[in-house]
Amino acid sequence: MHCRVVTFSGAKNIDAGISFLREKLMPVIRDQKGYRGLNASADRSHGVLGVLTMWDTEAERDASWGALAQTRQEGLDTIGADMSTDNYELLMQEIGDIPPAPGSALMLMPVSMDPARVDEHLAFFRSQVLPQIKTAPGFRTVRLLMNRGTGRGITGTAWSDAEAMAAAAAATEARRQEAAARGVRFGDASYREIVLGDIG
Repeated sequence: MHCRVVTFSGAKNIDAGISFLREKLMPVIRDQKGYRGLNASADRSHGVLGVLTMWDTEAERDASWGALAQTRQEGLDTIGADMSTDNYELLMQEIGDIPPAPGSALMLMPVSMDPARVDEHLAFFRSQVLPQIKTAPGFRTVRLLMNRGTGRGITGTAWSDAEAMAAAAAATEARRQEAAARGVRFGDASYREIVLGDIG
């Protein structure tokens, strides 16, 4: 499965943006071939609104970009922000017994690595890191998005609330040191709230 992440930075009207996504974007995007879901998250304190969409194939994801151009511009005008876009492959997704929902906390961690070692790092994550994440209190879901060409990606974990996310973030520090020794580099984490969901 393939993903697009659109990030609105310096957003002046996040609530209007959420309403736009729900009322204007979702009816249109659901008609696009290959569409498999949407999640939106916000960091109100930093004026950030992010939208993850999921697609069956890379070609269908890319074709939707042009089809949604008018809707996307309307949303940009509504939110009042700068927009950036990244495309990824969904390498891994695990959903807990209770799926995330609006109000759940979301931690996004940018990662980068040697593109030639993506599968190696993915195997290590599945065998060593994933079991620890899934058994942590308040776990809702984990996704690993990756651009295989650049070795850049995002690890996203959703939690029942901000307290569970904070505890998970603290536990992540030790694992980050081990991953760094294996050649994985990390960016600054983004802490958000899920505000809209059309997928788990």
